[in-house]
Amino acid sequence: MCGIAGWVDFGQDLSGERPVVRRMTETLAGRGVDGQGLWLRGHAALGHTRTAIIDLTDGAQPLAVEEDGRTVAVIVHSGEIYNFKQLRTELRARGRRFRTRSDTEVALQAYLEWGPSFAERLEGIFAFAIWDVRREELVLVRDRLGVKPLFYSRLPEGVLFGSEPKALLAHPAVRPVVDGEGLRELFSVAKQPGKAVFRDMSELLPGHTLTVGRDGVRLRPYWTLTARPHTDDLRDTIGTVRSLLHDIVLRELVADVPLCTALSGGLDSSTITAIAAGWRWKLDGERMRTFVTTFDDYVENFRQDDVRLSPDEPYAVEVSRHLSSDHVNIRLSPEDLMDARTRRNVVLAQDGPSTLGDMDTSNYLTAREIKKHSTVALVGEVADEIFGGYNWMFKPECLDAGTFPWVVNEGLHPSNRGGQGRDLFGPGFLDKLDMAGHYADTYREAAAQVPHLDGESPEESRMRTVGHLTLTRWLPMLLDRGDRLSMAHGLELRVPYADHRLVEYLYNTPWAMKTFDGREKSLLRAVARDLLPSSVLERRKSPWPVTQDPAYTRMLHTELAALVADDSAPVLPYLDLDRVRRTLREPGDAHDWPSRMHLEMALQFNTWLTHYDVELAI
Repeated sequence: MCGIAGWVDFGQDLSGERPVVRRMTETLAGRGVDGQGLWLRGHAALGHTRTAIIDLTDGAQPLAVEEDGRTVAVIVHSGEIYNFKQLRTELRARGRRFRTRSDTEVALQAYLEWGPSFAERLEGIFAFAIWDVRREELVLVRDRLGVKPLFYSRLPEGVLFGSEPKALLAHPAVRPVVDGEGLRELFSVAKQPGKAVFRDMSELLPGHTLTVGRDGVRLRPYWTLTARPHTDDLRDTIGTVRSLLHDIVLRELVADVPLCTALSGGLDSSTITAIAAGWRWKLDGERMRTFVTTFDDYVENFRQDDVRLSPDEPYAVEVSRHLSSDHVNIRLSPEDLMDARTRRNVVLAQDGPSTLGDMDTSNYLTAREIKKHSTVALVGEVADEIFGGYNWMFKPECLDAGTFPWVVNEGLHPSNRGGQGRDLFGPGFLDKLDMAGHYADTYREAAAQVPHLDGESPEESRMRTVGHLTLTRWLPMLLDRGDRLSMAHGLELRVPYADHRLVEYLYNTPWAMKTFDGREKSLLRAVARDLLPSSVLERRKSPWPVTQDPAYTRMLHTELAALVADDSAPVLPYLDLDRVRRTLREPGDAHDWPSRMHLEMALQFNTWLTHYDVELAI
């Protein structure tokens, strides 16, 4: 897993721009802890930071392929291609020669063999750039679900690109300007595909290639969700999902570095862990290493909230014992979560503020701890999206509201009536954002893009729409967050449930079959029936934990008071200071985690404005 950056400019020779390209690349040092490399020639400059996972000795990048002693193409690659061994065999049979064991060289040779359509043959999580020396063209490629990020900025005669916005901001041509559209994207929990927060950037759409040449820019899809009839009965459907998951996990266990699973004790991660543990023992005779995150005194003092009905740790320990895994409890203290440097780094890792507060901080710290033992972690993300695991998928008031159901669900909590993370911002600022209008417009656009089958029942049509919206508007936010917070430490997260074969199959599985026993994730529970303890099978979904320590809430109020007292704080003009002071006088329930999101967002917004020198063009 790595970071990539680059610059193509047909109006100048970039050979002398090494300092600029180095600065762009060095912003991604966290993504590549094992080495860095640059390649500059003519109109192209490529940079790479490497976390070595496959072919540790010969897989350095940028990687070039020569023919007749001349370089014909160069690649920088972030991610993993899970079917690279099969592709390499096929390419060798077609006369292609390889000098490394890396999946990166397979991708480059596949491009040289099949041209831009080669992306359709790749399976995995990836974002890469190929400079075709012969044609003087740059080809950017992103995986089907968008697990790996890739941003770009158009130039008058070329393009800049990078794994994260910070790489582009290191170039003098890109300023940290954010307009109203960018702010709406920042505050939104329903993302617009291809939109970035910073004004002069875009994000390459998942399942697309972007070709940049002298004649312009061409954006082309190579994959999209399509509606197809589901002809399997329930028994065959369960068998197909089980077979797919076993094959997916087996492929994602391939690595030349230590590998583990992140085990929460929920159905999703426990199923992946059970399958991985079975394969690991069968193939290598080794136990799986597992990790769970908790907080000091969390289990002993746990209180249910609106979505968390039970703590993770006891269930994770039970699964670990059931599977005989090599288990580690990551225990975080209030001091860990309150550390000013850590919280600042969380903002920098994501190139912006987030409403999720200590959930992001604990994710960041979890990745740091896991990286001390492993370089790759399999996770349970995307199961809720494809199997139907969110509570708002079962609430008529959310499904029938004519907008994104999770946005409606967010507003059902008394602390979120004004919108998640927005309560402390001033009315003038919020009026300019017009989030209600924004959601209405983007929902109409998103719903119009959903593929349906003729003759679908109203219920199936509605739930197909919800499934598509969840995958294309909700999931990108979670995938980007997971990638940024883990790759800040050079930890690669692999997401078995994001395999496009499984996603396609379940997108077309009827909702009635997904919920055949009247509960969420019925199919996944059936698949895991013989793999997990009954207590885990019956456990209700519980999201990533938040600290319930009152000391954390007191710390937030102390920081907010200091911010309000600092006349130079750049966020002050955008806050409702009367509301802020009222919040400080009446802190409320320390266990009301949604109300903390408003404080977290105000504090992080100030950190972002300060460290990025953001210009708000509103």
